[in-house]
Amino acid sequence: MPDVDALLEGIRAGRRAAVSQAITLVESTSRRHRDQARELLTELAADPPKEVVRVGISGVPGVGKSTFIEALGSRLTGTGHRVGVLAVDPSSMRTGGSVLGDKTRMARLANDPQAFVRPSPSAGTLGGVARATVQAMAVLEAAAYDVVLVETVGVGQSEVTVAGMVDTFLFLTLARTGDQLQGIKKGILELADVIAVNKADGDRQQEARVAARDLAGALRLVRGHAEWAPPVVTCSALEDTGVDDVWHRVGEHRAHLGADGIAAKRAEQQLEFTWALVRDELDQRLRHSAGVRRVRDEVREAVLTGELPAPLAADRILAAYDEE
Repeated sequence: MPDVDALLEGIRAGRRAAVSQAITLVESTSRRHRDQARELLTELAADPPKEVVRVGISGVPGVGKSTFIEALGSRLTGTGHRVGVLAVDPSSMRTGGSVLGDKTRMARLANDPQAFVRPSPSAGTLGGVARATVQAMAVLEAAAYDVVLVETVGVGQSEVTVAGMVDTFLFLTLARTGDQLQGIKKGILELADVIAVNKADGDRQQEARVAARDLAGALRLVRGHAEWAPPVVTCSALEDTGVDDVWHRVGEHRAHLGADGIAAKRAEQQLEFTWALVRDELDQRLRHSAGVRRVRDEVREAVLTGELPAPLAADRILAAYDEE
């Protein structure tokens, strides 16, 4: 791992290798690396703020998120933007592994000199995911990437996590036969700022328009008379149609928030991120505690055999940590 000064110079010069090494550093759970990452990010935070668009992207399985992101990213780089893509995968917390296929699925964008695609593995907990992703965003922004797209690969709570670190949350869905709303959780409709029905191509265009109309009706029920009514549009990432309209709607949402609204939203996100860092640090300290290691196997065996109920087991672990 290069020294922090060399990384800072490389990031500010926009060198991809330095950006990649810096993101690897902030994702690391090593104590030494975490200290280096803190030093790096403190220095970057002192730089003048840059105008950056942060968009979270989620979607139902099979919706074509990677195809959409590649189509959108390529359009943006073609108009002079520098685009950073972070693919968050918190779905593999038990194994610590990750599905890192995004560079393969976004081969054209990954090879674009004005883009940077980074598949990010799980950092062990959703708090770890938040820490690694927010800090990776800071690195990309310092390297003059003015659009950052954060794709959530997992499902459920990960959408809430990603929505809490971006300006606009875009939800991609499909036109479905039968119940158009099947598989879309109410919570997603409450989070989404823009909704796009993808794969509106060929003989599916009419079906997509019907799905968009049904979703707009559902949103009125879910969101009531909220200040911002999330627009529902159709697009085809495969045929590259309607993608500009989706981006235009993202711009409309940013205009609705205004500079003060975006600043206030990011300030609230920084406060929540502060607590996420605290929770993640406490989790790391608990995992590396010598006192906890001493009782862990004994507690595990007692819980598995039914001798020790979970609340008492938790008390034993915390007592061992407190004693240390």
